[in-house]
Order: sequence, then structure tokens, then C-alpha cells
Amino acid sequence: MANLVYKRVSTDQQSTGRQNLVLDEAGIEDPVVFEEQAGTSSRLHPLERPKFGELLVYARPGDTVHISEMFRLVRSTGHILDVLDVLHRDRVALRIHDGAFSAMDLTARHPRTGELLSTVKFMVQTLAAAGELQRDFQRELTYDGLRAAEAKGNKGGRRPAVPAAKTDAVRTAYLEGRSIAALARDHDVSRGAIRTAVADLLPEYTAADSDAPAPELPVVLDIPGKVADFLRASDLDDAERATLDQGATVRRGQGYTLRVTADSSTSASPSTAPRAHR
Repeated sequence: MANLVYKRVSTDQQSTGRQNLVLDEAGIEDPVVFEEQAGTSSRLHPLERPKFGELLVYARPGDTVHISEMFRLVRSTGHILDVLDVLHRDRVALRIHDGAFSAMDLTARHPRTGELLSTVKFMVQTLAAAGELQRDFQRELTYDGLRAAEAKGNKGGRRPAVPAAKTDAVRTAYLEGRSIAALARDHDVSRGAIRTAVADLLPEYTAADSDAPAPELPVVLDIPGKVADFLRASDLDDAERATLDQGATVRRGQGYTLRVTADSSTSASPSTAPRAHR
């Protein structure tokens, strides 16, 4: 039985430091970590997030999902119930190590009906509603704080972009080896503002008017699970079978979809998602 650790932060300015502290104190044995790319919004349904999707593909009955606080995984009541349904279906436990949900067995079901216990459902809905109310208060207080700051002549919100007069200096410093983070501190702007100012100097930049041919984009094909099962039982050549084997399983309700990635020239290329072990 595996211990699956899930981490997420909402912006690229945040870190997983607090989550790491809580999870380290929990003493989780041999954790398998799934961490979303920084900036993965809580508005995106958990079942649509890349790393949580990989976690569900990896999970097996008897495994346990560990998170530091509930809001790292879900925000709204609907999202919570959706996730609990999937975890119950796959017989995967959920362990929350801090916050209001940490003392509850959220996957508890009625022994005869198999449905989520009414008491658990009530507590989940109540605590989720309380969390939403708290966030509404925080937004109201933030708005009031910004208005008070503006009345004093201060401007809140995002830090400004790099002023035009300083763009050349920023670009020169970047070419001389100054890091984006250091330049952001020097000019009191965000890292994104620095990246915008030096965008054409970044390694991944490709000029729009370049004479080089545009790279061929991979073709991503979602095959319904039943069709994938039929194809696996068919007489395929080695390349076709290898393409199916390299596909990633994506859960879809009670079934699944096999996501296959291939070059536009029809030659198969491995998917970046982990191969599903079924």
C-alpha cells in the first residue's frame, strides 16, 4: 500500500514550505510525491489537474492520499464530494494532516448502502461553506484595505511593469548574467515583468519572423477505454502497440480514456504522462 502525497500552490510566488513542514511532521513512510506546477489555480477542478490525474492513475486499492490541508486539493463543496466519490470508487483513503478536516474520516461509507455517511457529508458541506465564507471576508477586507491605501496616496495591486526608461538596463544586466529573480528585486517588479522585458533573450524564445520552419506539434488523441481495450486485443504491428502501451490513462467517471501522443508525421512519440499500471 503506497502513500501518495499531493502538493499545490496557487501562484508562482508561493512555495510548498509549509506543506513540507506539515507532511514531514506526519512521518509518512516512503511517500510518492505528486506536485502541481506552481500557479495551478484552485478554481480548476481537482479531477482536471495534471498531477492529481497522474496520482489517480498511479493509485491502487488500499493506497492513501496525503495532503497538508484540504484547500490544497479542493475549495468548493461540489469539488470535495466529487473527489470523495472517485477515491471511494477506487478504494483509496484520504488523510488530511492539518486544519478543520484533519480529525475526520472523509471516506467513511454506510456499510449497507455504500453511500457517503450522512454525518460526514453534513460536516464536509458545513466546513466547506465556512471556508468559502472566510474567503469572502478576506476578499472584502482586502478591498477595504486597498481603498484605504489609495486614500493615503498608495497604490495596491500588482507591481508595475519595467519602466521603458529602464528596459535597456535590465536587458544589459540580464545578458551580463544577472538572474531574473535578482533583477525583479532590484527594480521592485514581478519576475513576470522581467521575463517580458527580456522575452526575446530567453533560451526558449523563437522569433515569429524566423525563417526556420515551425516545429511540428504533437497530435494528442483521446481513445475511449472500450475502444482501447478492443484495439489491444486486435492484431497490431509493433509501432501501433507501442503507441498504445505508452498512452496515459485518464479517469472519466466510471470508465477511462487512453490519451495517446504522436508526432504529426504519424510516428509515435512517448506521452509525458506516466504509463498506467492496470
